[in-house]
Amino acid sequence: MSATIELGTTTRRPQVGPPLLAPVGAVAVLTAGYVAANSSTPHPDASGAEVLRYAQGHSGLISLGAFLLFASAVPLALTAAVLYRRLRALGITAPGSAITLVGGVLAAIALSLSAMFAWAGGRLAADAPVALARALADLSFLSGGPGYAVGFALLAAGVSVTTLKVGLLPRAASWAGLLIAAVGMVSSLTLAVSGFA
Repeated sequence: MSATIELGTTTRRPQVGPPLLAPVGAVAVLTAGYVAANSSTPHPDASGAEVLRYAQGHSGLISLGAFLLFASAVPLALTAAVLYRRLRALGITAPGSAITLVGGVLAAIALSLSAMFAWAGGRLAADAPVALARALADLSFLSGGPGYAVGFALLAAGVSVTTLKVGLLPRAASWAGLLIAAVGMVSSLTLAVSGFA
């Protein structure tokens, strides 16, 4: 079913944007590449000395991971924009469409920041202060972990609440999206409250 819009003597179809599968697939592939490249990265509770030692021995992997993470932010922002546009094209004016866009943009910014902090941490000189190595690792983790989770939770909640209200998706899919959003919010708040204890 395709609607048309009449403007004077011309008839145009409404623009819906690129296929949603393309940016979503790109996010998934780039994220999987990042996880594979950085599977041995020190945990958040590692000492600054361990972080610096890892950075010295694996700067190439850290740079590759940072590049893949930074690259994944672009299709994530595109995904949010396409979702927003499609919801608006369907005539949905509820705040859910705007929440979807804002959440996607916040998540993309968080990934970008995480990648930049990781890249900077991977370029530390051998005589760099261990406190600097630990601080850059913490900033990368906080932006790419809790910061990203909050943004993505908003994206998932915006889409899920909207589709649940207007019946665009099966109810089970909408509720699954809301569950993902809740888990994202709870996990990010748990990490923020517990710190690195």
